[in-house]
Amino acid sequence: YIGPHRITDEIKDGERTTTIGELLLSPTRTFAPIMKELLENHFDAINGLVHCSGGGQTKCLKFVPDNVRIVKDNLFEPPIIFKLIQEASKSGDREMYQVFNMGTRLEIYTNEKDVESIISVSKNFGVDAQVIGRVEESEKKELVIITNDESLLFT
Repeated sequence: YIGPHRITDEIKDGERTTTIGELLLSPTRTFAPIMKELLENHFDAINGLVHCSGGGQTKCLKFVPDNVRIVKDNLFEPPIIFKLIQEASKSGDREMYQVFNMGTRLEIYTNEKDVESIISVSKNFGVDAQVIGRVEESEKKELVIITNDESLLFT
């Protein structure tokens, strides 16, 4: 490991204090029970699924046709670990959103009329969910991420 922090360094994360090591080792919630429920009872409402590991927030561009723009303008606040990585690596927002999921691990593409029922399934399992953006018609395939008063365009 090369970086400015030790795994025993304490970090203030909202109301709690934790260590870098605890942040790195904190378990990831599984989506398996949520996906089971969604696929059994909401299958026809799902137009697409993207697991945002390995490709960050730009991974979705691999799965859409050439005539759409994906606008992500309501992403979750990234967990503090991503801020620490960004500061240590001196990476800009563009690189961070290309490489990391920034706390948004799964995207479900659905119609507006089905949004609330899908979100309620996730919340019933204690996992926060929200609309993070939309898909629009476009002359070319692109992704726009709007965060921190910055608009990042990916093609």
